[in-house]
Amino acid sequence: MGPTGPTFTFTAALWEYQGAGAWVFVSVPADLAEDIRTVSEGRRGGFGSVKVRAGLNRSRWSTSLFPSTAEGTFILPVKKAIRQAEGVDAGDPVTIVLQLLL
Repeated sequence: MGPTGPTFTFTAALWEYQGAGAWVFVSVPADLAEDIRTVSEGRRGGFGSVKVRAGLNRSRWSTSLFPSTAEGTFILPVKKAIRQAEGVDAGDPVTIVLQLLL
């Protein structure tokens, strides 16, 4: 893992991807996405992803933010094990803490 970067906190609703699989995501608000784009410029991975350490209530996990051109933001996958541990699912508002790993 690389050095840690800034931390961002936001609240948004979980949503389920309507394609193959049962992926559940949360979208980063547009203003924070712009800040993340600026800070991570030149340090993004494949597909424009940004490595992060994510937190939801007591749960913490390492993953990546992925750009969503349709929404003009980044989306964060929220694993089933995390959702089960925290008692949340698609449609529920959650507060997410993201620490960029730059």
